[in-house]
Amino acid sequence: MVRRFSTFLPRIFVFALTCTLLCQAQSQLLTKHVRDAVMNGQAQLIGQLPPNQILRFDMVLPLRDRAGLQSFLQELYDPSSTSFHQFLKPQEFTARFGPSQEDWDALVAFAKANGFEVIGGTRDSRDLWLTGTVANIEKALHVNLGIYQDPTEDRQFFAVDREPTVDLPFQLWHITGLDNDSKPHPLYVKKSDYARAHGIDPNKVITHATTGSGPSSSFLGSDMRAAYYGGTALTGSGQNLALFEFAGTDLSDLSTYYKNAGQTEPFTPTLISTGGFGTSCVDSGSSACDDTEQTLDMTQFMGMAPGANMLYMYVCGDVLANGSGNISDTACISAMVTDTDAPLSMQISCSWGWTPADPSTLDPYFEQMASQGQNFFAASGDSQAWSSSNEAWPADDANIVSVGGTDLTTSSAAGPWASETAWVDSGGGVSPDDIAIPSWQTGADSCSGCSKTLRNGPDVSGNANFTYYVCADQTTCTANEYGGTSFATPMWAGYLALANQQAAANGKTIGYINPTLYPAAEGSSYSTILHDIASGSCGKYSAATGFDLCTGWGSPNTTGMINLLAPTSTSPSFTLSASPSSLTVTQGSSGTSTISVTDVGGFTGSVTLAASGLPSGVTATFGTNPTTGTSVLTLTASSTATTGSATVTITGTSGTLTATTTIALTVSSSTSPAFSVSASPTSVTVTQGSSGTSTITVSSTGGFDSATTLSASGLPSGVTATFSTNPVTPPANGSATSTLTLTASASATVGAATVTITGTSGSTSHSTTISLTVNASSSSPNFTMSLSPSSFTIDDNGSVNTTLTLTSVGGFSGSVTLSVNEFPTDVSATASSNPVRVPKNGTATATITWSASRRAPTGTTTIELIGTSGSTENEIPVTITVAP
Repeated sequence: MVRRFSTFLPRIFVFALTCTLLCQAQSQLLTKHVRDAVMNGQAQLIGQLPPNQILRFDMVLPLRDRAGLQSFLQELYDPSSTSFHQFLKPQEFTARFGPSQEDWDALVAFAKANGFEVIGGTRDSRDLWLTGTVANIEKALHVNLGIYQDPTEDRQFFAVDREPTVDLPFQLWHITGLDNDSKPHPLYVKKSDYARAHGIDPNKVITHATTGSGPSSSFLGSDMRAAYYGGTALTGSGQNLALFEFAGTDLSDLSTYYKNAGQTEPFTPTLISTGGFGTSCVDSGSSACDDTEQTLDMTQFMGMAPGANMLYMYVCGDVLANGSGNISDTACISAMVTDTDAPLSMQISCSWGWTPADPSTLDPYFEQMASQGQNFFAASGDSQAWSSSNEAWPADDANIVSVGGTDLTTSSAAGPWASETAWVDSGGGVSPDDIAIPSWQTGADSCSGCSKTLRNGPDVSGNANFTYYVCADQTTCTANEYGGTSFATPMWAGYLALANQQAAANGKTIGYINPTLYPAAEGSSYSTILHDIASGSCGKYSAATGFDLCTGWGSPNTTGMINLLAPTSTSPSFTLSASPSSLTVTQGSSGTSTISVTDVGGFTGSVTLAASGLPSGVTATFGTNPTTGTSVLTLTASSTATTGSATVTITGTSGTLTATTTIALTVSSSTSPAFSVSASPTSVTVTQGSSGTSTITVSSTGGFDSATTLSASGLPSGVTATFSTNPVTPPANGSATSTLTLTASASATVGAATVTITGTSGSTSHSTTISLTVNASSSSPNFTMSLSPSSFTIDDNGSVNTTLTLTSVGGFSGSVTLSVNEFPTDVSATASSNPVRVPKNGTATATITWSASRRAPTGTTTIELIGTSGSTENEIPVTITVAP
């Protein structure tokens, strides 16, 4: 068990005070280094590292006055304080809270005296980057570096057997690199891997990427900009951005992405090696490296902030595609809080998860970031609820912004936000590292499952479904194959770069956002700042109104969050927003949108609202006008209103002040309820003694949603027709299907015929035709299949038994192996026997049990049950409905 944050921090100060008064020759460190499995004996010692092996490691000095820093942060984020948002530069931070020059020089001298090679680090970073032999490390730190067998996995790792001590007159904060037990992993998911883990066909993993502007309608980084920001004025101009990565990249993959997407690459990111790790990543050879995470991070960051000054990728690991490799989290983070290697980046994204021996290791750096106005965004993970076995770190740290996942739908390609639900695998919950709840979160601890004493997460969220376009590893790019909170995290960091650009215009910096975000989201202006994700679930947690443990407070709502963090003027004014920002109304009907007034700079007046740009025949009325808060706008289209799309501008006026927002309005034509019938395929060929299928679709127009009975006529003698679902009821303006099975008996009339499929609802009927060809049976042995029932309903977490009958044709005898082309999500089947032995000119039966798990989504799906014997294969349709 890792050390509890709430009890560990006070011990640090007590120990530091004791050491200041009386320090022994060998001083202990202020953080934990021995792995739990080593400490409790669960990991078996199987050997020692070779004495001459070279290791890369870091020595980190503590802050000189951490208590003073924490008091300063309280004032820095208190709007009533004279120190509010008076952020420090790195050199100012060091002078005020960092180690002395004497302590830094003593640490460097200690390292060289013990035979270590200094490869980097500065006093401002407090992190000395070193290499040294195992023998010298063991001697200098008074430890043994053993090789251990992991108690739960088939792998080995090296680690120290005791807490290190150093012969220095002061304490160190931490030494990084004394084990490689941590398993760093990028927080994206590949759809095929997800399907394999859940035992389903990859094609059955549902996506909604129908409105992206990338290949196969997949989402690009620019689509997230259009959905969540929707403007053009802010591009991230003048802003420096940063990525925290445990492996390098191949920038040609980024160029391929932009070329294939038909876009111009805004700029070439700068790669920075920290801790001596290389920046190259090529997927070939024995040291194959995977740069999927690194490339998607760049495309999402740059897609949201295409005009940024520069994107810096800090590389502090050499993790390979197989997951092996070494890392130094302190190397990355220490470089990011200084301006030694690059200008300071205010927005930093990290889409990796790992398990440090002590989760408080990076806290002094995170606190420094807050003092310098920096935000560190961390992906919340892709495995649902956080737990001790489903590690959340660093997303559950109290000093960062944790980003969860959603399933986003936009109104059109490169269009605005339309709707959003929680992503089923979004990580979130209560800190498994026992990190105390931060003061700014205590007002949001009443959500379902939230803790009142421990950190809850995530804070915010963004699209994470399998809907993205990705290029990586010098191979063919993919569409709708990857998802995960990895995508949402750099998107959020890029979005905040837009806010910082707006703040910079007034000479300001937005700073760490959580102390501002939480109080604002708990107020009346919540809906103008963020999209509240109130539907969907992520394992044991569900999205809900307000803060929840799947999506936090939700996703960015155009400029609302930007204007909250970076008001464009300190003079009293106001902004307007519309929710929803797009409406579709039918001639003769109406739709509504809530117009919200957000106060800026102490504005307290009332606002008179007006609408312009209305299509002919459309009128606008406001529920409350003038208003000081919200007003419901009703747009009514007459029966003769002009159809098509229009942009309606809502203008608010208060004295000499004005503000506007827009609504994308679509007026659709009004038609009488009706339906149509179609078939696919429109031609079917069957052999005597066998059957063929065609999917019959009933499509609704004008709001038709009535039961429609299907029938078949014109059947040749000996041919019968059955429908898997009959009658069929399509949803209003949607469609529903039924599988038609045409079965020809052994003596059915041979030749061509036209079969008419008719749909009847009340006094209305429509039809379509299918060209049917019946061929004479060959002398080759064959078999037929029938399932009773072939259409059935399974209750949630229930099962249904069906009887499969196999009949020999033409003297067939042999074993028939059963399979299906695909399963509905979380539905499975078992057969009483498989394969099934069919006797010559006889029949055989098998009982098939169909089961649905608790997670199976409700709905109806038609699949194919397949029987195979050698080169002979037959199939029949099975319609499965999962009930709640």
